[in-house]
Amino acid sequence: MEVFELHPWLFTTFAVIFGLIIGSFLNVVIHRLPIIMEREWRQECADSFPEYKITPPEGVYSLSIPRSTCPKCKTQLRLIDNIPVLSWLFLRGQCHHCENKISARYPLIELLTALMSGVVAYSFGPSYFTIALVLFTFVLISATFIDLDTMLLPDQLTLPLVWSGIALALFQISPISLQDAVIGAIAGYLCLWSVYWGFKLLTGKEGMGYGDFKLLAALGAWLGWQYLPMIILLSSLVGLVFGIIQLRLQKKGIDKAFPFGPYLAIAGWVALIWGESIMSWYFGSVMGI
Repeated sequence: MEVFELHPWLFTTFAVIFGLIIGSFLNVVIHRLPIIMEREWRQECADSFPEYKITPPEGVYSLSIPRSTCPKCKTQLRLIDNIPVLSWLFLRGQCHHCENKISARYPLIELLTALMSGVVAYSFGPSYFTIALVLFTFVLISATFIDLDTMLLPDQLTLPLVWSGIALALFQISPISLQDAVIGAIAGYLCLWSVYWGFKLLTGKEGMGYGDFKLLAALGAWLGWQYLPMIILLSSLVGLVFGIIQLRLQKKGIDKAFPFGPYLAIAGWVALIWGESIMSWYFGSVMGI
C-alpha cells in the first residue's frame, strides 16, 4: 500500500486493469447465477414434493463448471477467447468455430467494470476501504444486469453486501460509523418495505420485490443513513424516465413491471462518488446556505 501512496496513478492503473479482468468474470456471474438459483429451486421442490414428480436438475452447474461454450455450436471456448475486450475484437464479435455472433454486451461490461473501478480508485485514493469499494462496485454491476435480465436480485449478492457494509464500520475500515451503518441498513430496508405494503394494501398489487429492500439496506450500510434520501430520490427519477422509455421500446403498457434494482444501484454508486458534491450544491444553491 505504501507504493501506491507514493504513486497514486499506479493504484488507479492497477484498479482499471483489475476491473477489466474481473469484468470478464462478472459476465459469467450475470449469466450463471440465475441459472444456479433456478436449479437449486428445482432441486428443493423435487426433494420437498416428491408426489409431483418434479425432475431434479442433472449434472453439476456452478460458476466454474462446466466450461463456457458457444451457445449455438457448443464448442468450448479457448483460453485465448477469454482475454477481456481484446478477444471479442480479434474474433470480430463471432464464435471462432461457427461464426455465431457474440453479444457486444460482454466487452461493454468489461469496459464498464474497468472504468468504474478506475473512478473509485481515483476518487478515494489508495486505502483498504477503497479496495472494499471496488468490490462493492463489482457486486452492484452484477446485481444490475441480473435484475435487468431476470427481474431478480439474488440474496447471494445483496445479503453479503449488507453484512460487509456493517462489518467494515464495526472494524473501523469504513469512515461510516457503526451506528450510521446499522441505522442505514434498517432504514433502507424499512423504507421500501413500507412503500411496498402501503401500495399493496391500496391496490392489491405488489409494486416491487424484496430484493430491492435488501439492496437499499446494503447501500444504507455502506454509505450511512444520511445518503438514503438522495438515493431514493435519484433512483426514483432515473427509474421513472428510463422505465417508461424501456416499456415504450418493448411496446408494453405502463402498468407492466420493470426492474427497480438497477436504478437503486446507479443512484447508490453516484451518491458514493459525487454524493458530497451534490449535497453541498443542494444546501448551498437551493437552500441558500
